[in-house]
Amino acid sequence: MQHFDSDYMEGAHPRIMRRLLETNMEKTPGYGLDGYCEEAKAKIRRACGSPDAEVYFMVGGTQTNSTVIDALLRNYEGVIAADTGHISVHEAGAIESCGHKVLALPGRDGKIAADDAEHYIATFLKDGNREHMVAPGMVYISHPTEYGTLYTRSELEALSGVCRRYGIPLYLDGARLGYGLAAMGTDVTLETIAAACDAFYIGGTKVGALFGEAVVTRRGLIPHFFTIIKQHGALLAKGRLLGIQFDELFTDDLYTEISRHAIKMAEKLRVAFAERGYRFHIQSPTNQIFIILDNEKMAELAKNVSFSFWETADENHTVVRIATSWATREEDVDALIEML
Repeated sequence: MQHFDSDYMEGAHPRIMRRLLETNMEKTPGYGLDGYCEEAKAKIRRACGSPDAEVYFMVGGTQTNSTVIDALLRNYEGVIAADTGHISVHEAGAIESCGHKVLALPGRDGKIAADDAEHYIATFLKDGNREHMVAPGMVYISHPTEYGTLYTRSELEALSGVCRRYGIPLYLDGARLGYGLAAMGTDVTLETIAAACDAFYIGGTKVGALFGEAVVTRRGLIPHFFTIIKQHGALLAKGRLLGIQFDELFTDDLYTEISRHAIKMAEKLRVAFAERGYRFHIQSPTNQIFIILDNEKMAELAKNVSFSFWETADENHTVVRIATSWATREEDVDALIEML
């Protein structure tokens, strides 16, 4: 069986596992107050070109999104997101469980357009009943999106401009950020994101870490954020386990290197699918490939390959997702191509 379900099926990059083992018996302060976390934060600040940024480590993506969003919003505010956004669809109501409404806008290939966000906010402010309504208190985007699509630099800057005009933060979910930064043709860098966004996170769970995400915010954006993280049950006592992993990921450009490998494997598969006449649901330049399969063909392929159900195309066809990762072996890609 070949596994292409997701990009976090394996454990962690061997360099990270080796580093964790080497430091296993060391005694360090808890809650991320150790030297490894401090070193990782310094490397992330340098990579972002933001020497004054605040950096915090958390264990998983949903935990990170719910904590950051709850911290940024007042209790009468909601968060603007694409209708296909992760917090809208695949986080089991985590945002709503914190008392905030997800204000879903129709996405364009998984993305929010700046004009749509501005129209929503302006319309709300003109509404005579707005005191009875959930106020738009921030904008959430992900890069890559749920459909593996990417924002351009100009799109990020336009969204940032809207948010700053209306005095609300722009927050970017970077669960698969490495694969977005490594994609061919992108003009978005970590420095671009740090300049455009008030807060974002660098995903580790899906990009080589055993677990972990690194939240980056403007200095002073969230007062007492350390305490808020603990209130949400998101503060890891053995915080050095997160610091060590991000320290390694941001040493010798490992984060970018392993992300490029995933893109290379995805591109090889993408070409093979196209050459064999498979139809794409959407064109993604990242590590996620969305294919429309005849249901009988899907059942046949599923005997030897595991992949993710994405959505129903029609009564006879299904959209499935094939995902590569930092750990995808080329021989497994070749095996899948042979099956096609």
